[in-house]
Amino acid sequence: MTKQQDKTTITVKAIISAPASIVWKNWTTPVDIVNWNNASDDWHTPQAENNVCVGGTFNYRMEAKDGSMGFDFEGVYNNVILHRKIEYTINDGRKVKILFSESDNQTEVTETFEAEETNPVEMQQTGWQAILDNFKKYVEEKRHNPDYLVE
Repeated sequence: MTKQQDKTTITVKAIISAPASIVWKNWTTPVDIVNWNNASDDWHTPQAENNVCVGGTFNYRMEAKDGSMGFDFEGVYNNVILHRKIEYTINDGRKVKILFSESDNQTEVTETFEAEETNPVEMQQTGWQAILDNFKKYVEEKRHNPDYLVE
């Protein structure tokens, strides 16, 4: 965690046993996003829309499975480099940068985001890391499924 221009930034990382093209596809495709985008088992993403291009938008509906609460996680893409980098601005104005770095058929995903001021930094870091860990698990389990086809 670092401070940049009075804004606290948080970084989470995961190394995924898959090439960047597969990691990218699973990160950006709505049918995949709804399967991994949750920080805990009592939450889910029932709907995702994603237009990954500069000026494109995304909207992930995140909800507690018991229906007690939910919110739209949405924003606009500022920079997109296929299989390498995504930068976007969340609708509350915070910036996020995601780097995809491939080496030896593995991809390190590094996600850096500006913290919000409502929840403790540690809680935010734990939540975003949990989502990234779910993503890693999803991609690696999907790749080992014999019915999985690489596109």
